[in-house]
Amino acid sequence: MKKHNFYAGPSILPEIVYEKTKEAIDDFAGTGVSLMSISHRSKQFEAVITESQEIFRELLNIPEGYQVIFVGGGASTQFFTVPFNLLEKKAAYLNTGTWANTALKEAKMFGEIVEVASSADKNYNYIPKGFSVPKDVDYLHITTNNTIFGTEIKEDLDFGVPLVADMSSDFCSRPVDVSKYALIYAGAQKNVGPAGVTVVIIKEEILGKVSRQIPTMVDYRTHIKKGSMHNTPPVLPIFSMLETMKWIKGLGGVEVIQKMNIEKAGILYDEIERNKVFKPTVANPEDRSLMNITFVMNDGFEEHEKAFLDMAAERNILGLKGHRSVGGFRASTYNALPIESVKVLIQAMQDFEKKF
Repeated sequence: MKKHNFYAGPSILPEIVYEKTKEAIDDFAGTGVSLMSISHRSKQFEAVITESQEIFRELLNIPEGYQVIFVGGGASTQFFTVPFNLLEKKAAYLNTGTWANTALKEAKMFGEIVEVASSADKNYNYIPKGFSVPKDVDYLHITTNNTIFGTEIKEDLDFGVPLVADMSSDFCSRPVDVSKYALIYAGAQKNVGPAGVTVVIIKEEILGKVSRQIPTMVDYRTHIKKGSMHNTPPVLPIFSMLETMKWIKGLGGVEVIQKMNIEKAGILYDEIERNKVFKPTVANPEDRSLMNITFVMNDGFEEHEKAFLDMAAERNILGLKGHRSVGGFRASTYNALPIESVKVLIQAMQDFEKKF
């Protein structure tokens, strides 16, 4: 029976990606050798790296002067890699959630950190507005989508300083103007592939400006120079990521994906607002994530949270339980989640409401 996968990550991928990856595990590119045991120096896998870089450039309209690299370690490794490479004296951080705050703390080991704004005062359930950024910082770091708390920055910010963005949970879910960013990084496991590979898009001119010595493996220039193959890259995740990007391209690109995501999130938020049993955790609609839709039981219905989760499980709706710091529910509606699954969830919510 079909499962409706709302897990926050690793998350649902297109069926075609599962199929292509299975085929490659059996026989990669007609070599008769499994993708899991092929040399990353083989011409067949080098072609995967090259095509992956090219498809990101195409679908995200990445301008000249930017490099695309694929590294291991997840986005959490980027929390210290970014300041290692870019922070000479002072950097600015926008604190909008658990991962934004973690990145901020890591950066404090490398220089002065200015927290330009924070939404911690209300358990990160809004995006701060009207804040200013010092002009003398080396960069401003933001987290565009906050997976745990269900908020999202949906515009390309411009404060006249280099902008660094952790886009792990909304990467390739919408168009972005890459030219507005000095660096973008994203773990693949939400929208563009399985866990194990992180995409980094870097404006090359920002590198080489810090006075500290940088270890080889965390120096972005190492991976640029060696084409993401200074050491053995995460071969299987990169292959699956390429197949996911081909799927996005086949649909019409990130512009089409954005329309699909807006529709999915829109009908689910509408139901949360309408339904007497539930309420959203993010009050301001413009701050609500299109990727991670968080909601809780309405006042007076709190004791029925487990009952709803049980009903969802009976209907093969998976991954709805909210993060422990928020409670309630989280429906992650990433790129590959079909709108049919959202409709199944909505029907379950309506049927649950009828009980009361």
